[in-house]
Amino acid sequence: MTLAKQLTGMRGVYLVAAELSRLGLIASPTSRSAIGADILVTDQKCQETFSVQVKTNARTYGFWLLGAKASEIVSPQHLYVFVNLRTGKAGDSVEYYVGPSRVVARKMKVSNSKTGQKSVWYSFYRFDAGEYRDNWAPFGVGKRRRIGS
Repeated sequence: MTLAKQLTGMRGVYLVAAELSRLGLIASPTSRSAIGADILVTDQKCQETFSVQVKTNARTYGFWLLGAKASEIVSPQHLYVFVNLRTGKAGDSVEYYVGPSRVVARKMKVSNSKTGQKSVWYSFYRFDAGEYRDNWAPFGVGKRRRIGS
């Protein structure tokens, strides 16, 4: 993995952790080598806990790449936050899509590499994530709170 991709991934993790903190949750990023969870989250009374896998795009906004185990790691407390980092003339913006792991596992697409290499790609498409944009409700917080609201 290139340094640019690592930095993009780290940026996404910290942006999601910051947003969860803004929403009143306690968010702790894990070691970058932790399988399945980039952030561990709890409410302020430690009654609800969640594991979060963050997938971040800096250039391609129509899908996010997943790991092969995305179809196996399914739990009501395991969520994905898909992030698109957009840069444009109007400035930078961030899109968040909060997807339940069961939905991601069910709608994950598997395809072979188109470059001729023997590799398999696992992905989750934005059109399958549309209803989850800025929907932090799975964490027990406001229905569709947008950044700055």
